[in-house]
Amino acid sequence: QVQLVESGGGLVQAGGSLTLSCAASGRTFSINTMGWFRQAPGKEREFVAALNWGRGVTNYVDSVKGRFTISRDNAKNTVYLRMNSLKPEDTATYYCAAGSTTYLSLANRYAYWGQGTQVTVSS
Repeated sequence: QVQLVESGGGLVQAGGSLTLSCAASGRTFSINTMGWFRQAPGKEREFVAALNWGRGVTNYVDSVKGRFTISRDNAKNTVYLRMNSLKPEDTATYYCAAGSTTYLSLANRYAYWGQGTQVTVSS
């Protein structure tokens, strides 16, 4: 099993920045991909960004390209999501996910999920 703990959410004004963290523990040797999904009230869970360190590949949903950056600290088994130029439409609960997959944007390919962290962007 792999455990994921997210942190870094909060309230920010439009145009501001936040960095989310997701620390993985347990059988981390069994995963090669970590990503972020988000879910706003009344909407379906949406892929945001992911990183496959085995292949050195990252992927982003179009709406965050150029604003969000996903990165990983190997020594800490932690993935970060740096979010710049935040917009009110970025408001959602952000979930960290981990798995062994090359289909970075598909939620059902991830075996492990965090509890979620709330991001609220005020206008």
